[in-house]
Amino acid sequence: MSRPQHPTRRDFLQGKGTEAPLEPLDHLDPNGAKIQAAVTVGRYLLSVRRRAMACDFEVQFPAQHEDAATEHAIAALDLVETIEDQLTVYRNHSEVLDINRRAALEDVRVESRLFSLLSLASFLYEKTGGAFDITSGPLSDVWGFSRRTGKLPQEEDLKRALKKVGFQHVELDETEQAIHFKLPEVAINFNSLGKGYALDRAAELLDQNGLADYLIHGGRSSVLARGQDEAGWAIGLRHPIRPSERLAEFFLRDEALATSGSGTQFFRHRGKRYGHILDPRTGMPAEGIYSATVIAPTAVEADALSTAFYVMGPAEVEKFCAAQPEVRAVLVCPAERDGDIQLQAFNLEEVNWRRLQ
Repeated sequence: MSRPQHPTRRDFLQGKGTEAPLEPLDHLDPNGAKIQAAVTVGRYLLSVRRRAMACDFEVQFPAQHEDAATEHAIAALDLVETIEDQLTVYRNHSEVLDINRRAALEDVRVESRLFSLLSLASFLYEKTGGAFDITSGPLSDVWGFSRRTGKLPQEEDLKRALKKVGFQHVELDETEQAIHFKLPEVAINFNSLGKGYALDRAAELLDQNGLADYLIHGGRSSVLARGQDEAGWAIGLRHPIRPSERLAEFFLRDEALATSGSGTQFFRHRGKRYGHILDPRTGMPAEGIYSATVIAPTAVEADALSTAFYVMGPAEVEKFCAAQPEVRAVLVCPAERDGDIQLQAFNLEEVNWRRLQ
């Protein structure tokens, strides 16, 4: 199979070459998987909200744009629902599940925008040294996090799971827009960037319909902003130990932000804490960071890199950001004194954010 040419950021968002408030991730009520878009009037903003991808997606926009914006926001959330139907591994008819069933047996043709997303995942796998890997699902399974029932795996089970993990086991054919797995037990899962991808696609639709001032988020952990005057939209970062407090505030304009952390999905075994974000390279839960926040030009990049940066740690993140000045980040790490924290910022200037503590 021919080696794919990775799409540029603009190609990815526009589909060229193919035919075609922030806090660490919270548990949200898994009931009511689908609801009608609800329109509520706030003091200054209108909000259109719908349940998708196990969280609430919401579009906010200035109230003076109510007539046209409400209809376009509902259409954007319809698109999010369509994308979930394509990417989920929990519905038998999804395209991703079909890929996982067939790709070890034959080359599987892929919808054009989904192929661009796979190419981006391949690119990020290489750029992060394997810290970002959409084949890491078997690790979540063996640790019990896939079913939200964390458990310590047996060493042999963990070794078997690791053998199934690694994007080097995936081949992408740019010419045919096809995917093939080199091993029979490999599978892909877009949990780590699906929300960001859905936000980018929804924003693309809103932009096409003339909206220039709005904020859209998926479960508060992934946010994309447009407009809001020169200052941008203010997004808060919650303290990982004292959740009623805010650590910092970011100002977003025509960019995206995502935060990853394991503050709510973890278990303890013999006094040791094991979080749900796993290092695909070792199979073990990532340690040493409370949360990783990334600001990037697109939501899919911010979503993926926040997970990768949580795994990589400060030294690797510093090298990555030095080579990618358009990517900015804040890591919230433990301090020397128990219960204290320290913030490590990369590529951020005063105009982009402010510390509150």
